[in-house]
Amino acid sequence: MSSKYNLYCPECRFGLNVNGMKFNDADIENLKPAFVRAHSGMQAIEAGEIKNPDENRKVTHFTDRKNYLDSDLFKSVKAFADQIAAGEIKSSTGKKFTQAVINGIGGSALGPQLMQFAVNGPYWNELSDAQRHGYLKIYFLDNTDPAGVEDLMQVMDLETTLVVTISKSGGTQETKNNLDALEDIFAAAGVDIAKQSAVITMLNSALYKHAEEKGYLRIFEMAESIGGRTSETSIVGHLPAALAGIDFGAFLRGACMMDEWTRQPEILDNPSYLLAAMWYIAGNGRGDRNMVIVPYSDRLILLSRYLQQLVMESLGKELDLDGKKVNQGLNVFGNKGGTDAHAFIQQLNDGRDDFFVTFIEVLKNARKINLQGGVTMGDYLHGFLEGLSAALQSKGRQVIRITIEELTPATLGMLIALYERAVAVYAELIHINAFHQPGVQAYKLAAKGVLAQRKELFAALNALKPVKGSAAELAAKAKLSGAEEVVAGLLAKAAVNGEVGREFVNGQWIYEVK
Repeated sequence: MSSKYNLYCPECRFGLNVNGMKFNDADIENLKPAFVRAHSGMQAIEAGEIKNPDENRKVTHFTDRKNYLDSDLFKSVKAFADQIAAGEIKSSTGKKFTQAVINGIGGSALGPQLMQFAVNGPYWNELSDAQRHGYLKIYFLDNTDPAGVEDLMQVMDLETTLVVTISKSGGTQETKNNLDALEDIFAAAGVDIAKQSAVITMLNSALYKHAEEKGYLRIFEMAESIGGRTSETSIVGHLPAALAGIDFGAFLRGACMMDEWTRQPEILDNPSYLLAAMWYIAGNGRGDRNMVIVPYSDRLILLSRYLQQLVMESLGKELDLDGKKVNQGLNVFGNKGGTDAHAFIQQLNDGRDDFFVTFIEVLKNARKINLQGGVTMGDYLHGFLEGLSAALQSKGRQVIRITIEELTPATLGMLIALYERAVAVYAELIHINAFHQPGVQAYKLAAKGVLAQRKELFAALNALKPVKGSAAELAAKAKLSGAEEVVAGLLAKAAVNGEVGREFVNGQWIYEVK
C-alpha cells in the first residue's frame, strides 16, 4: 500500500486513504498544473476576493470561523444559551425553557441537525432536564409542510418553548411560513411568542426588522459573506448547538485544525486536494460517477444528507465561469454501515459500476459489548467494513477510506471543513462558481408563478360560482388554457382539503365550486 496516498495527521488523529481508487502516479502528475491554478483560487477566497459575482459578495467561512472563537458574538451566544439552561432567562409566563424549535431550511437546518444527532444522539429529547443539565430539547421545522407543524404541536408545551428562526436573507419563504404559523398558534393560546423568540439573520433584513418591531427576545446578526450550506461553523450552527449543551468551541477548533492541514499547496500533502483529485479522476472531470457516503456510525446517518446539499448545490451548475454550458455536478447518496449491507450494497457490488464509495470509520466504540467468540460488537462492525471494502475492490469498484478515532464535536468539525474545502477546490478545477445557486432561484420563481395562477384560478371560479366541470373545462372558463396540468393539481389539492367538491365520473374528476 502506497503511503503517499494514505494521509494521516497525528495532531488531528484523522486519516484519508485513497489507495482503493483507480488512478496512477501519472494521473496525479497531470493534475498538478490545474491544482496550482486552483490553489491560487483558494488563496483568493481567503484573501477576500469577490467570489460570488451574482451577489457581489466575498466567501468568508474559511477565515471567519477562526476569528469567531474569540469574538463578542461567540461569547454572547454562549452566555445566552447558558442563561437559558440555568433558568435565568425565562419564558413569557415565567417558566424555565425546556425545548427549542429551530425554524430554518437547507443550510440553516441540515448542519444543526447533523450536529445534534452526531454529538447528542437520537434520544436526547427523551432525557430528563437533569440528564440534559438544563439544556433544551431540540426540534426542527425545515420545510413548508403543514405536517411538520402538526407533528411539532403534538409534543410542544408552548409556555416553555424557545423559537429560533434562521434565515440569512430574512425572506426565505418556507421559514417565513413556519414563523407565521407559529405566531398564530402562540397568539391563539395566549402566549407571547415575541418574548420566546430569537432570530439569526442579516442586519436590516425583513426578518431583522420584523423581530425588532415585535420586540423579540434576541436578534443575532449573521454575516452576508457566509452562504447557507457553509454556515455550520458560524452562528447558524452555534446557537442550536449551544442550546443543546454542545461544545461549539471544540467543534470550531477541529474545523480550524483541518483548515490548517488543507491549506497546503501540494496535492499529496493536503487531504481536501487529494479528495478532490479522486473525484475529478474517477468522474473524468464531469461527475460521471456517483459519490456514495457510508459512515460506519449510527450517529453520522445524516452526513450524507448534509453532503448532498454541500456538494450538489455547490457543484451542480449549468454554466461555467465563462458562461459556457457545461452541466456539471456530482450526485451524492448514502446510508450507514453495516445497515447498507442489507440495503443498497447489493447494487454497488453487483450492479452498475457508476460510483465510488467513501467509508468513514469511527475507531472508538461508544460502549464495549462482548459477544461470543471473544469479539465485541464494535469488532463486528469493523469486520463488516473491511469485508465490504475487500468485496467491492475485488469487483473493481472504487473505495475511499476516512478514519477518525472518536466522534466528537472536534472530529465533526474536521469532517465538515475537509469537505467544504474539497468542494471549493473541485469547483476551481472545473471552472465553476461553487457559491451561487441559480437553479434554486429558478424553482422559487416558478413556484411563485404557480401560486399566482392559483390566485387567478380561484378568483375566476368564485366569480362564476356555482360552476362545475373537469380541470380542462374549468381552466378554459378561468382563461388559463395551456395550464390544464397546473389547474388539475391545484383543484385536486383544494378538493382534498375541502375547498371545492369533486366526484370521479367516467374516468375523470369533475370539480364543483358552490
